[in-house]
Amino acid sequence: MYIPKVNEKTNVSVLHSLIKSHSLGTWVIYADGELVVNHILFLLDNTLGKKGTLVEHVTRENPAWKLLSSADNSLVIFHGAETYITLFWYPSKHEHSKAAPTWDCTVIHVHGMPRIAEDRKWLLEHINVLTDEHESNQALPWKASDASEDFIEQMLKRIVDIEIQIEKLEGKWKVNQNKQESDQLGVVAALLSRKDSQSIEMAFYISRCVSAAKDD
Repeated sequence: MYIPKVNEKTNVSVLHSLIKSHSLGTWVIYADGELVVNHILFLLDNTLGKKGTLVEHVTRENPAWKLLSSADNSLVIFHGAETYITLFWYPSKHEHSKAAPTWDCTVIHVHGMPRIAEDRKWLLEHINVLTDEHESNQALPWKASDASEDFIEQMLKRIVDIEIQIEKLEGKWKVNQNKQESDQLGVVAALLSRKDSQSIEMAFYISRCVSAAKDD
């Protein structure tokens, strides 16, 4: 991934935070001369490995897990906030014509070789953690233990759990770092006025840039 120095994000805790909040990853395997792509919901265990470990599961019908023995590489892409930025949000645009629209985004690339983990106890723990995390905001959270034992056993037999220990972690934050503060604040105000989740999240990232510049 091409990352200009100004857009590079290396803080592991910040990168982990985005993975946890945008946990649907694009998983790319290169095996037997072809790219195999799946869109998988991941869990991040930041206690395993120096940079953390991604945990996922796929159905046995999915051929991806059978290709791991011949895989040459593995990449997971996580997309955070992204949005179009019109030049009319820059106050400087009204002073001169040296401005252009752009597309701001936050993206993470995770590199690491996956391995299969088929231990029943491990599988069940993964399902419990995954369910609890994504049900936590529900008025009546569902738990895997609410299902019958027969159903749980059938489900566990149909899936394969996979761990990807993170070997390389790349973050690209394209959030108007190259703009003057007045333009950054103009973009923040415009994004907040739209009130959708993508705009609000992007406004937060740009605001952090403004705060960081003041702290330098």
